[in-house]
Amino acid sequence: MDVERGIRVAVDTGNVTLGSSKTIQAMKLGKGKLVIIAENCPQEVTEDVTQYSQLSEIPVYTFQGSSVDLGSVCGKPFTVAAMVVNDPGDSTILEIVG
Repeated sequence: MDVERGIRVAVDTGNVTLGSSKTIQAMKLGKGKLVIIAENCPQEVTEDVTQYSQLSEIPVYTFQGSSVDLGSVCGKPFTVAAMVVNDPGDSTILEIVG
């Protein structure tokens, strides 16, 4: 099982939060088990995510693709620069990237 399939299963069967502002908000509250950011995520968002990941000890995975690619993997018709996996559901995404 590859990372893209793991992300898709987590979106379909688990609980994820999409969007950079909501991702940073969740990290400030210490919520989530894994943060995934797109390769082309804006630098200021990447810096914020990195800073809050160190404070909240939530691992960050950089998706090897653009925000358009990450949005399509999630099955959404819009770009996704960052997302939080709150509950992986049936997905093994935490084992793959962790």
